[in-house]
Amino acid sequence: MNRLRGSFQVLKQLGKLIAVGKSSGNLKKIADLVDSFLDTPEMNACITRFRELPGGSEMMDERYPPLQPDLDSLAQYPAGSLGHGYAALIRKLNYDPEFFRPRLIDTEGRWLTQRIATTHDIHHLISGFNTEREGENGVLAITASQIGFPAYVCLNQAVQTSNFRFRLKSYPAISKAINHGITIGFTSKAFCTARWEEHWDWSIEQWRHHLQIQYPADHCSYGLNPIL
Repeated sequence: MNRLRGSFQVLKQLGKLIAVGKSSGNLKKIADLVDSFLDTPEMNACITRFRELPGGSEMMDERYPPLQPDLDSLAQYPAGSLGHGYAALIRKLNYDPEFFRPRLIDTEGRWLTQRIATTHDIHHLISGFNTEREGENGVLAITASQIGFPAYVCLNQAVQTSNFRFRLKSYPAISKAINHGITIGFTSKAFCTARWEEHWDWSIEQWRHHLQIQYPADHCSYGLNPIL
């Protein structure tokens, strides 16, 4: 029975992964895929890895709040700071700062999912990846490699497979961005345990030094620099 239930769940997740591809990365479809991994062995393994990180258990046990940005306030921070840069990025791209799906944080899996979802765009700033296709996958690869966040692992694998099979000319760029994200993931401190809100005033470079990021993506073809 458990094997049958597991097979059914895999088929559902595959359907949601295909829906993401067909929608060209629609945020609702991505959220559906992310939520499909709640209460699964893969999410339980992710939670275990998160708890093993320095500060991870404390952050999870206290249910550190999901990000709730006030762009007007953040824009008042000095140029070059995380707060100012985050507000500028969200406004430049005309994003809704609360685009993420509302979720309860009553379980470890839901809390971790919401924390990762709400801080996703900060990861772009800190890592230097842009928000285009290659840059998005580079950012996903950081969290996928650091804690094995299930939906991000699947999205990275799916985009590499689909490009290798059906868009061979674009495969080198997407694989390079993903490998870059994996490199950042394995050579820096964890992004997901960072308490960004406590140091909006820090510069991007201060945050990179704090997280020991050696290879930011700013000046790559998939870098954020041309956008800001």
